[in-house]
Amino acid sequence: MAARCRLAARFHHIHGTNIRLDASHTQATRVESFANGLCFSQEPLAPGQIFLVEIEEKELGWCGHLRVGLTAHDPQSLEVVPEYSLPDLVNMGDTWVFAITRSHNRVVLEGEEAQTRGRPWEPFLLIARVRIPRDTLVGRSRPGRYSHILDDLYKMNVLPATARRSRIGVLYAPQPDGTADMHIVINGEDMGPSARGLPTTRPLYAVIDVFASTKSVRVIPVDYGCSSFPADTVPAGYPETHCAPPGHRWPGPSPAAQELLPT
Repeated sequence: MAARCRLAARFHHIHGTNIRLDASHTQATRVESFANGLCFSQEPLAPGQIFLVEIEEKELGWCGHLRVGLTAHDPQSLEVVPEYSLPDLVNMGDTWVFAITRSHNRVVLEGEEAQTRGRPWEPFLLIARVRIPRDTLVGRSRPGRYSHILDDLYKMNVLPATARRSRIGVLYAPQPDGTADMHIVINGEDMGPSARGLPTTRPLYAVIDVFASTKSVRVIPVDYGCSSFPADTVPAGYPETHCAPPGHRWPGPSPAAQELLPT
C-alpha cells in the first residue's frame, strides 16, 4: 500500500502591507482597505502540486474577489510587494494571475464546447496526467457533525466560487514541449488551462491576492498517496520533504525527464 504524505503548504513571510498571518502562516487576513493583500506560497510548487485555499471571511462593500496565480519571482527578491497582483505584479513579467468571479471562471479552448455541471463524481481530479484526491478540493457549505448529509450537494458543486468556504487552488502541469500550463481548480473542478507556456526551468510560487470582497483565506493541506522519494532526485529550489503526487516524476535535465508518469 502506498504511504500517505501531506505536502507542507504555508504562506511566505513576505506579503502585502495589509496582510496579517496567523502563527502557523496558514491563514492570511487583510486587515484594512481592499488592496495590498498579496500573498505567496512559502516554497515554490512542485509539478502537479496544488496550492489550495479556502475563503474564510468576506467583506461587503467592495467590488472584486480573490485572485490566484503563479509567479517565477522569488518573493524575497521583491524590493516592494506590489499593491495589486493585477496589473502590478503581472506587469513585472513571469507572472500569471486569474481573477476569480462568482461564475464564468472556466476557460474554453478554441474548438471545444463549455462543459456543464452534472458529470459523474469521481474520487480523483485528473488534469493532464496530474491526479489529485478530489474530496479535499471541494468546499463544504455547512461543515459539521452532519455534513455528510450534504454530500449530493457537494458533488453538484453548487457552492459559488466566491462564497465563504469555497476552495480554490492553483497548479501547473508540465507539457511535452518542456513548458507548463497553469490550471485553476474551484471546488473540485478544473477550470482549464488559464495560462500556457510557463517556464519549468524556474521555481514557480503560488500567488494569492486577498482582494476586495475576499477578506481572509486559509491554506488547506492536500494529502497524496505516494511512496518514498529519493531526496537526491528533488530539483534545486524545492524542499527535500516534498514527495511526488501519484504518478509523478520531478523535472530533470531534459524534457523527457520532466514528463509526468501515467497513473
